Amino acid sequence: MAHTVFAPLAGASLLALALPAAAQDHSHHQTPAQADPHAGHDMSLMQHDNHDDNHSAATSPLGAWPMTRDASGTSWQPDLSRHGGVHWNRGAWSFMSHAQINLVHDWQNGPRGDDKTFVSGMIMGSARRDFADGSTLNLRAMLSPDPLMGKEGFPLLLAAGETADGVNPLIDRQHPHELVMELSASYSRRLTEKDTLYAYLGLPGEPAFGPPAFMHRMSAMDSPEAPITHHWLDSTHIVFGVATLGWAHDAFKLESSAFRGREPDQDRYDIERPELDSWSVRASWNPSPEWSLQASWADVTAPEQLEPDEDETKWSASAIHTRPFGADGWHSATLAWGRKTNDHGESKVAWLLEGAISPDDRWTLFARAERIETDELVPGVGGGHGDLYTVSKASLGAVHDWRIAPNVRFGLGALYSLNQVPGPLEPLYGGDPDGGMIFARIKVQ
Repeated sequence: MAHTVFAPLAGASLLALALPAAAQDHSHHQTPAQADPHAGHDMSLMQHDNHDDNHSAATSPLGAWPMTRDASGTSWQPDLSRHGGVHWNRGAWSFMSHAQINLVHDWQNGPRGDDKTFVSGMIMGSARRDFADGSTLNLRAMLSPDPLMGKEGFPLLLAAGETADGVNPLIDRQHPHELVMELSASYSRRLTEKDTLYAYLGLPGEPAFGPPAFMHRMSAMDSPEAPITHHWLDSTHIVFGVATLGWAHDAFKLESSAFRGREPDQDRYDIERPELDSWSVRASWNPSPEWSLQASWADVTAPEQLEPDEDETKWSASAIHTRPFGADGWHSATLAWGRKTNDHGESKVAWLLEGAISPDDRWTLFARAERIETDELVPGVGGGHGDLYTVSKASLGAVHDWRIAPNVRFGLGALYSLNQVPGPLEPLYGGDPDGGMIFARIKVQ
């Protein structure tokens, strides 16, 4: 599956990015059947200047709702989310591609800080075919340059999780994502005008848990900084093996997934063996075009490679609000809560509030505030987890984009972050340390 699905989609994506924009960009004159086959992964949000009414009428490949409602995996976002991508058709198939590459210089201050320059981002492609019986087949692929930054990822104070060498956990660093972030296929069948059944398979893919992954949330996608709440809310967005079944009725959706609970190992270039040893359930509701709500639960088998005998139970709830701002702008905000409990009954809670506002197609301002309970910042005696601490982080940033070609934008941005730690951790961190990032990016959409 990895090779048969990935090869044509990745090739199609790169081909689309190379072809002339005039021949490829159909974003202003699509029928629903020709519409975005990949609205679910970031592309539904990345083009801020697209106001074509045909897009709001075009349906999702997963069901009878606007494609702008789709986010990462099978998750939902508000119907008023933005849509963008490079589109083209070949016979009965419709295709879409998108790319964003960031060049980032990151510095984190204090005794446990570090600095690094790295490349991150994604290249995505999708292929969709609609059938006469009302069913739809959709294929998606997504690649990331993250492995080029090295197995130790980039400095990010208060973050923890996964490992770079299979022996030691990454602490105060954000791990790189896999080279192959998604290879998935979905098939949906409409039962009535408002009822749809669908199936989603991924190797890797994203199970039905949590809000949309952070790099695909409209409130977060313009920031190159990963949230420290990642392992509470959306760390399952890349798992090697996921099978999801879902039913949707109008603005309500119920879905369940079987998936591999183990997070990816330190080899960021391979495809790992699927083992469907964990499961999740998620209920989603979009009460109006501006809102998207979800609550989810997961029983996760041995998520951490360094603690293979410890399972987790996870809960998540979130609310996303998105709407137009002024004549050409938008704003979006996400409030999310997560809790994970281990086999010993020990629970750790995380909160996130983030938002972004774009008054026009040039400027975007973004901010985030987080609070987590964590026992991974200071290893315990003999290794493993240590004492539990509550820590917080706040970030504020902006990016300015210039359109340098019909489908290409170049942006420059910066952000500043401030961390807060309790008294026992202040000697280790030098008080409440700060940090920041400056970045340049290219978006093809």
